[in-house]
Amino acid sequence: MPRVVLLGSSPGPDAVSGQFAPPTALTLPALPGCPTVVGRLHGQLASLDPAPVTIARKDDAAAYRGFPGTLVETSDLAADLRAVAEAAERATDNLLILPANSLIHDELIYQITKSKRGALALITKEPREEDENGDAIVPDVPIEEAQPEIGDRTLEGLPVRVRAAKSRVISVGSAYHAVTRPNAVLLGPLYLNVRHAPTLAEAARELADMAHLFGPEDDLVQLLVLGLVRRGVSVGIRGRRDLFYRRVTTQAEADQLVAEMSGFDEDRARLNNAVKGADGFFTTYFVSTYSRFIARWAARRGLTPNQVTLISIALGVASAACFATGERAGMVAGGILIYFAFVFDCVDGQVARYARKFGVLGAWLDATFDRFKEYVVFAGLAVGAAVSGVGDVWTLALVALGVQSIKHLLDFSFGAANRRKPPSPLPGIPLSISPDTPLRAALEERKVARSGGAIRSLLKMWSRAGKYRTMHWARKMIVFPIGERFAVIAIAGALFDARVTFLTLIIWGGIGAAYSLTGRLMRSLA
Repeated sequence: MPRVVLLGSSPGPDAVSGQFAPPTALTLPALPGCPTVVGRLHGQLASLDPAPVTIARKDDAAAYRGFPGTLVETSDLAADLRAVAEAAERATDNLLILPANSLIHDELIYQITKSKRGALALITKEPREEDENGDAIVPDVPIEEAQPEIGDRTLEGLPVRVRAAKSRVISVGSAYHAVTRPNAVLLGPLYLNVRHAPTLAEAARELADMAHLFGPEDDLVQLLVLGLVRRGVSVGIRGRRDLFYRRVTTQAEADQLVAEMSGFDEDRARLNNAVKGADGFFTTYFVSTYSRFIARWAARRGLTPNQVTLISIALGVASAACFATGERAGMVAGGILIYFAFVFDCVDGQVARYARKFGVLGAWLDATFDRFKEYVVFAGLAVGAAVSGVGDVWTLALVALGVQSIKHLLDFSFGAANRRKPPSPLPGIPLSISPDTPLRAALEERKVARSGGAIRSLLKMWSRAGKYRTMHWARKMIVFPIGERFAVIAIAGALFDARVTFLTLIIWGGIGAAYSLTGRLMRSLA
């Protein structure tokens, strides 16, 4: 469970310091029970941390005393930063730093805290031209031509003081720190892996000593991200997407934002987030388009992911039995059943993510019986071929099993090796330096150093090719993921015979294994 730190003295980049209502006084009359902003937030965070640390100025501290957790009273921005540093130093788990006046969907909190990034910040970016894959196209400017700025530009009424690339924060500004070509605004929540807590503590203390250089418009969370980035921590970015987040500063704003938040379908967003975003072509277009609705139906009726897994296993065994008959009707029935066995194989994970029911047993069952269903169907096809007079295809079945086993071994071993690899540190610069030009120069030098060599150049070129949708899906399909394998078994088994099915599995699986092995060898060497 993460350690939650609520910032009661961080009204947001759109409020002038001292001219905002404390979130304890802001009510939400449109919501059941008419909670206060901070009361609702405490209720949302109770399952994460029942005793959060709240940092508030002395003038507002009395209003926070009725809430659970530890209250730290401060007097100014420097004291706020030192209090954050102390909380980070005491942290034994990941940190979620959140302004106390946040109006946020439960699903967004969940998505942020489930991030695998070492650090993650919620931002909103300027709308820009996008490529065919939906990625923002950000033309770069040579360092010598780009001028750092503090500026008065705004986005959604908020000062633009962050430079964000596709996946992480590049630079952050303040009243003292200039940022080159800012294009985004930091909204508020910051999620941090515990391994970076000492770095955050050091940066916060140094920023506290520099507090006299900052202005009333400088936001506390923004300064913390500034400190992390300047110390070489990779801070990932996440947008609001189809979920809601805003900071509330006045009662009129609270009324308006509650009405605005009601226009978002949080359940639909939760359902969409239950679907993996990196699935193969067949799964994406022929399963996940409707399996999510089966998952919601199952979750609302109390079915557990493990029960759905058992349904998938039963369908797989029934499919093998149908294939074993060797008759055309049995082959067609086997193809249909193995397809729905795969559908429910997807549904069990979607139920787990939608209902947030995770377990070691479920993960083991899912991974183990994916292979069991595949191999028992191999046996069913081989038996059916002998019964129908197609011939002895057991050798082909064993070769297909061997190809898939080798491919799974390659996948597992490469993943395990990468999990042991320490993250590559980013360059940093001292907080005492105002412009971010030295940081951008160091990042550029790192980029050039990492792009050298024939293997790196080839990998980079192949990565760029993935921006084209056709190439993106071709790369997904060539590795022969589980969706494509089950599709081959279903279609080839129903329309042809076991021999054609096994030959297709062997040829495509062999190509996929060779492609995966080549790519992983190149990445390992690079």
